[in-house]
Amino acid sequence: MTASSSRTRRSRTAATPTPAPEDVVLTGKATINDIARLTGVSKKTVSRVINHSPLVHPETREKVLALMKQLGYTPDPQARGLAFRRSFLIGLVYDNPTAQFIVNMQYGALDALRDSGYELVVHPCDSSKEDYIESVRRFAQQQKLHGVILIPRVSEDEQLASALREIGVRYVRIASIPLDQAASMVVTHDRLAGTEAANYLESLGHRTIGLITGPRRYRSTIERGGGFLGGLDERGISLSPDYIYEGGYTFDSGVAGAEYLLAKSPRPTAIFACNDEMAAGVYKAAMRRGLSIPGDLSVVGYDDSPLASQLWPALTTIHSPIRDLGRMAAQMLLTDEPSPDAGAQPRTVTPQLVVRDSSQRPKP
Repeated sequence: MTASSSRTRRSRTAATPTPAPEDVVLTGKATINDIARLTGVSKKTVSRVINHSPLVHPETREKVLALMKQLGYTPDPQARGLAFRRSFLIGLVYDNPTAQFIVNMQYGALDALRDSGYELVVHPCDSSKEDYIESVRRFAQQQKLHGVILIPRVSEDEQLASALREIGVRYVRIASIPLDQAASMVVTHDRLAGTEAANYLESLGHRTIGLITGPRRYRSTIERGGGFLGGLDERGISLSPDYIYEGGYTFDSGVAGAEYLLAKSPRPTAIFACNDEMAAGVYKAAMRRGLSIPGDLSVVGYDDSPLASQLWPALTTIHSPIRDLGRMAAQMLLTDEPSPDAGAQPRTVTPQLVVRDSSQRPKP
């Protein structure tokens, strides 16, 4: 081959234009191969742009990103997982009847995952079924999850945590007490919050008080209810079992619990419901009986969900930073897996009482 012919060949190659983005038309969904071909770069370069690698020239990055935006191309996390031999999926596993709790937890996790290249996949389950642990194990393996966020009540199940360890899947457990090594825990201190609710109602002068708990198999029920009863006991009030109703963390169970308690004699002047959904049910039962809140009945909830400020009167409640919990758990999974440290302390949040309009001193 002569130098002249070599120059001619190189000239022909250089003369082949890269299609301008505005001229691109595809008959199907764009792939990473399309992006590479149409921008005139390698597939590896496109992958580097997707994963925010600094090893890409700014002009090339801008060109690739512009075409991706025009074609509506979004990376497939599972495909990326195959290419990089690791997953870009974070799982959120839950068995919780409160929809707003789940939504807020997802928002928090998504806050942490934004621009990280990771995606969130959710897996509702029924922890009362015998095969639920196997279903979660199967979900984690099929999705090749990078990690899993476990929220109450599944976070309280040591058998589930053990099953995930056996298959090498990282997890973070959100629970009311420490249940695992610090690197795998976010602790919510529900017992302290229950005590604070008790101290508040007693300080207003309430002596005949009702309690609506969650299901007894939930650790949060033990901690919130136990903290509340302990707080009353420290202030010289012993709550009779007749004034305790086991609810289900649902609106309907709050209605049923309030109907049961408000039929007692003497009637409670205050009710602590262990979540806001049940507290809303108390409002309905009180209205049916012609009782005013807070004139005839003070009500305190737990969670400080959006519902708390939407009720009328606005609900006094325990603020639990649910969105922050989801964000913290996801951030922990994005970091390199730490070595176990016997002296380390788990991440914690501290619930706080938010006083609004549903509570006051009882009538003389």
